Amino acid sequence: MTQEAHVTQGPLTTEAGAPVADNQNSETAGVGGPVLVQDQALLEKLAHFNRERIPERIVHARGAGAYGTFTLTRDVSQWTRAKFLSEVGKQTETFLRFSTVAGNLGSADAVRDPRGFALKFYTEEGNYDLVGNNTPVFFIKDAIKFPDFIHTQKRDPYTGSQEADNVWDFWGLSPESTHQVTWLFGDRGIPATLRHMNGYGSHTYQWNNEAGEVFWVKYHFKTDQGIKNLTQAEADKLAGEDADSHQRDLRESIERGDFPSWTVQVQVMPAADAANYRFNPFDLTKVWPHEDYPPVEIGKLELNRNPENIFAEVEQSIFSPAHFVPGIGPSPDKMLQGRLFAYGDAHRYRVGINADHLPVNRPHATEARTNSRDGFLYDGRHKGAKNYEPNSFGGPFQTDRPLWQSVPVAGGTGNHEAPSHSEDSDFVQAGNLYRLLSEDEKARLVDNLAGFISKVSRDDIAERAVNNFRQADGDFGKRLEAAVQALRG
Repeated sequence: MTQEAHVTQGPLTTEAGAPVADNQNSETAGVGGPVLVQDQALLEKLAHFNRERIPERIVHARGAGAYGTFTLTRDVSQWTRAKFLSEVGKQTETFLRFSTVAGNLGSADAVRDPRGFALKFYTEEGNYDLVGNNTPVFFIKDAIKFPDFIHTQKRDPYTGSQEADNVWDFWGLSPESTHQVTWLFGDRGIPATLRHMNGYGSHTYQWNNEAGEVFWVKYHFKTDQGIKNLTQAEADKLAGEDADSHQRDLRESIERGDFPSWTVQVQVMPAADAANYRFNPFDLTKVWPHEDYPPVEIGKLELNRNPENIFAEVEQSIFSPAHFVPGIGPSPDKMLQGRLFAYGDAHRYRVGINADHLPVNRPHATEARTNSRDGFLYDGRHKGAKNYEPNSFGGPFQTDRPLWQSVPVAGGTGNHEAPSHSEDSDFVQAGNLYRLLSEDEKARLVDNLAGFISKVSRDDIAERAVNNFRQADGDFGKRLEAAVQALRG
């Protein structure tokens, strides 16, 4: 059952509301003559058509989304004062956007690429955005490298194609990527559907409670549908036959009432543990082993309503990790710190300075009260209210209570590497992941990697790439080296 269309009955009109007499034939100077500039219905229609698209996202351009409900199943007030996490059984409306990372808006769904998992909670204290992926780690740990990394994944400015040389040259020279690349080329690198994959907040975030105590947390969304993936051969076939496979599957499952859901878990670290933990807990290339901080189930996420218009609600939806609510805040994760600026800035450029006013983006359970005015598509919502603070005309006022707790810092300013801990190796967790795999899973991982590495044009790029996996695990490197050599002759 599709969503009922909302069509206003009556005469077709121009954007200004004037009736359109003829929508089949443009106005001309006589039969067969040239079109007249006075045909404003035609000119308006063509002008609007030329502007129907906004710049696509640089990354995560290809996406699908749905509305849903988050239900709290555990009291977490010992860790956070966020109101939407304050009462067992409490429900919060959400919007979840899935995406691929590297492909453009017209690319296929079934590709080997991380999947974005961007979740907006419409809470009574404002919108809270959790911007994550379907992997618990990422390729790099500092935002200053992000543009360079993405340039290697996108089309080369000279050839116009994604180049294996660029991808493996960067990954080989960036050993911190080894863990995520091992994830990506393993069996979970190509989800069968968006419903059959996990989601992760990936970054470390701060929770703080009413007493002002600080905890570091990681979010996990475990699919209740079970994990299902595609082999490379299956994905290649599906991408060629149905580029919209994942988007269609999500929409149709919700239309038939088969609502996908995820069990929501958090790992919680007391703030005092961070300084002496065996590796940097704010390093996005590493996970927290479950034996150290076992995941705690806190809720259920269900998707149960499709958007009525993909452009208005999926393309124009915006997410920013800087959208926090009281009781939740950032951590010193250097990738997260960069994203606090970059995501909002991208949307201000792409959608406009008033993007937060659009229905999909504005708060649903409360009201936004700001002194910002004007700008592209400003709707005059403030009427005659004063646009400054403080004022004596009943305007909005500050609360004097920060959303999160301050974090102690020391030392001089500078371009510092993140603090080093006892197990802060770029290879330990990639090796651990490899050793967890079955023999069949290892074989497929090696085949997937070798098939891509073998495409590079220079032997030194291939050797450097293989060497990262050799340092993660000797058997891993040995098998991969043999497979690459066999393919390269």
